[in-house]
Amino acid sequence: MTRHAIHVGAALVPRRRSRARTRVVEGLIVVVLAGCGFFSILVTFAIIGVLLEEARAFFTMPGVSVGEFFLTTTWSPMLGAEKHFGVWPLVLGTGLVTMVSAMVSLPLGLITAVFLSEYAHPALRAAFKPALELLAGIPTVVYGFFALTVITPFLQRIDPSVENYNAASAGLAIGFMCLPIVCSLSEDALQAVPRGLREGAYALGGTRFDVALKVVVPASLSGITAAYLLAIARAIGETMIVALAAGSLAHLTLDPRQPAQTMTGYIVQIFLGDAEALGVEYRSSYAVAALLFILTFVITILGNRVMHRYREVYE
Repeated sequence: MTRHAIHVGAALVPRRRSRARTRVVEGLIVVVLAGCGFFSILVTFAIIGVLLEEARAFFTMPGVSVGEFFLTTTWSPMLGAEKHFGVWPLVLGTGLVTMVSAMVSLPLGLITAVFLSEYAHPALRAAFKPALELLAGIPTVVYGFFALTVITPFLQRIDPSVENYNAASAGLAIGFMCLPIVCSLSEDALQAVPRGLREGAYALGGTRFDVALKVVVPASLSGITAAYLLAIARAIGETMIVALAAGSLAHLTLDPRQPAQTMTGYIVQIFLGDAEALGVEYRSSYAVAALLFILTFVITILGNRVMHRYREVYE
């Protein structure tokens, strides 16, 4: 063997060791990532299992039935009183607050996203979008106090019949909180539309408004739908704002000026410590939480179907 062959063979040994070491590191990374994924799935199924088990225990307790829970409209699980567990007042209160928040965050967020994507100067967009996203970092308890001290007095000046605790102020505060979600995700979806579509519309004589409304928004409908669904799910699951500003009166009403108790607000009320541990009131919160999970799950499934139906793929 020549000296050159020996030199080449000696140089190949470190390369082989480096490749082997790289394969080992990549294998470890894959194992860690897979473990994190399985752990997340395990935690999700554990949460679902706890909710379903505690809900089952609630429906097997004396004086509780599935029929009363889903078919009656009186919710009064108070200690020392005649107990009724008709969940529809909580569902209606949740829907009322969510509807008010959606009336604020969805159109206003989309309009702001269209302005940032199609009209704003790049320097203005670069400064305005991060400033708007700061709203998402404000603690929800701050939004709750803002609803109590600012929004409610403002509404009472407009309409004196507005109660101190009402669904309107809670819904408006949640709408302001969800505004950055709708705006940021919608603006990203609008920016993802190919430039060629805009240029083609301009070539056909379309104005900037026509291009934005008739070309860009329809082309990004799936992304906008995803932003809407995420904001609605966030509004349904909000806790502190409704616990502080919406009130704790569970009754059937469509008047946002009146107090309303949501499903998350009831769960907070139960876990304040007034209910007996493992009592019927305590276990009823798990049944409400399980129903809340099912509602958000159904909304997510429907949203995915809508997104796949209207999804546009560009090359």
